[in-house]
Amino acid sequence: MDSRIDRRFESLRASRRGGLVTFITACDPNIETSFKLLSGMAQAGADLIELGMPFSDPMADGPSIQAANLRALAAGATLSKTLDLVRRFREGDNETPIVLMGYFNPIYTYGVDRFLRDAKGVGVDGLIIVDLPPEEDRELCLPALASGMRFIRLATPTTDDARLPTVLANTNGFLYFVAITGITGTRSASEEVVAAAVTRLRRHTALPIAVGFGVKTPENASMVVRFADAAVVGSAIVDRIAAGIDGEGQVAPTMVDDVLGFVRQLADAVHATPRQAA
Repeated sequence: MDSRIDRRFESLRASRRGGLVTFITACDPNIETSFKLLSGMAQAGADLIELGMPFSDPMADGPSIQAANLRALAAGATLSKTLDLVRRFREGDNETPIVLMGYFNPIYTYGVDRFLRDAKGVGVDGLIIVDLPPEEDRELCLPALASGMRFIRLATPTTDDARLPTVLANTNGFLYFVAITGITGTRSASEEVVAAAVTRLRRHTALPIAVGFGVKTPENASMVVRFADAAVVGSAIVDRIAAGIDGEGQVAPTMVDDVLGFVRQLADAVHATPRQAA
């Protein structure tokens, strides 16, 4: 079954350029500002968007995204409101892929069947659920695939060749390589690690490979897409959201433009980078 994710990576490959995947947390710092950021991402150059599902215990995330989750929850974020952001986004953009990223607990509480029905209904294209290993595929992965949803899996520097076939067995859309060990937003990815990892992963899969964790600057993102199909930038964007909020939680009038301006810098760097042959 064709999807927006598949079509976007096919278009990027045909254009011989890498893609930019941007991440924000839904409802951070409030619902309306989050919608403005989400709505502006594609126009600023994002090729795919990851939308974080707010959760109180985001264990794979560093301080920046942890704080974003807390801001979103304080603003009244729920999974229903996250899905409504996607619904509103789709009223103006039916092409840009949206992937929900987060943890299984909110989905379990919402109800898996109901969640998949509602997510597909509003235009979600894929899921990244960081705390569900392949051994638990019956919980969400297999029902998601049966519904036509893409299920994107993470590979890390410690995912060895013996483990990769298990990781890849029910993965589609793209493979997300975590370029650093540890939590998000802490260190920068190195060229040597990215180049070696992407080369190794391509021996195991024909899926597009996106690289995230530790991609903080336009220069980092440009380096990544010399080897991978896309660069994922999350914490650096979330940090700019945080910088636009004062001590009383008020959003600066220029914050949305500042954040989207940074996305534009990332996109310009990524799209101008010559790609090595895959």
